[in-house]
Amino acid sequence: MNRFSNDPRFAGIEPFAQKVWLSSPTMHGDEQHWINEAFRTNWVSTLGANINEVEKQMAARLGVRYAVALSCGTAALHLATKLAGEKLYGQPRTNEGALQGRRVFCSDMTFDASINPVAYEAGEAIFIDTEPETWNMSPAALEKAFERYPDVRLIVAAHLYGTPGKMEEIRRIADAHGALIVEDAAESLGAKYKMNGEWVETGTLGDFNCISFNGNKIITGSAGGMFLTDSGEDADKVRKWSTQSREAAPWYQHAELGYNYRMSNIIAGLVRGQIPYIEEHIAQKKAVYERYKAGLSDLPVRMNPFDAEKSRPNFWLSCILIDEDAMEPQTRGETTYEYRSVPGKSCPMEILDAITAFNAEGRPIWKPMHLQPIYRSNAFVSTDDGVDVSADVFRRGLCLPSDNKMTPDQQDRIIDIIHRCFR
Repeated sequence: MNRFSNDPRFAGIEPFAQKVWLSSPTMHGDEQHWINEAFRTNWVSTLGANINEVEKQMAARLGVRYAVALSCGTAALHLATKLAGEKLYGQPRTNEGALQGRRVFCSDMTFDASINPVAYEAGEAIFIDTEPETWNMSPAALEKAFERYPDVRLIVAAHLYGTPGKMEEIRRIADAHGALIVEDAAESLGAKYKMNGEWVETGTLGDFNCISFNGNKIITGSAGGMFLTDSGEDADKVRKWSTQSREAAPWYQHAELGYNYRMSNIIAGLVRGQIPYIEEHIAQKKAVYERYKAGLSDLPVRMNPFDAEKSRPNFWLSCILIDEDAMEPQTRGETTYEYRSVPGKSCPMEILDAITAFNAEGRPIWKPMHLQPIYRSNAFVSTDDGVDVSADVFRRGLCLPSDNKMTPDQQDRIIDIIHRCFR
């Protein structure tokens, strides 16, 4: 194992016989039926009944008129960002991006797939700090950013770990400044938000909306994503771009740049089989969150927060934030880290090392984008008090094993391991 096997704090704990995952796919059998149907009918490319059906079902479930099935969530984010750029600034030259030389306000605490499309389209991301109530984009910092950069007309907002951000406030600010919103709902499929007094699904809250079916998401196609919209024109444009922008001609005719981004009918078969189980998966994930919340209530930690009056998360990942006075010394370099065990205290990397030592999978909180080497020269806007909330959550937070197939007994052992870290 490692040093934890000789640490008296962990005496008597045996490693899990089978690994407990952070969040793994959960198959039900329906998926194989639709995959087999694609094989039987020989529709295994980027056309077929599965694609048509998942677009229809997801649009109906989320409450939008159109869904365009794509190869991954990143493809959806790229085409949404490109479309927003063209709406705002016009069609670029072929050798330029739709955001050429333009600034874009972006969530700071997210996976880089949210942000990279801005760079794909030659734009410059300006990172907006996190607020502590949901760990999402801070409306106060966004207001400050518009004061500093009044020419910005695009916002990319992500919902972290399945928890909706403060979209009512973000929308109000965007409208006041004539800005459009790309909503990254990759992690929050099935989550709901109370917008202007009405409960709506995430993935419908922006001007251009995206979801993901990546292998560890709430439902999965092993890959895949979707662009969601009420605009038939926008749906047609994204569908065209995703199939190499082929024009309606008897030969291959191209008037604008295109991409090979369409979802395959095989992946769509997986997604089609998963759709009926969204609510079941959310309930299982919520139960994991609630067991952690109860089991860790006597420790100096807090669960990842959400606004119960305004949001219903999908509880994709359960996370904790260690109280400041319970943090032992911890340092992180670019790819390495160190910490020093102190009785009564712990730190994210010690807990993650301990979980790993007993054959379970956790993860650090997403490292904020403004701290990433690739984006370190980009501007970052925090609130007026000058506190870097994103960096603080990254320093003190971690994602716990959140697999919906984890048994209560397995979770109790993980809770025990976390307790022992604080001894």
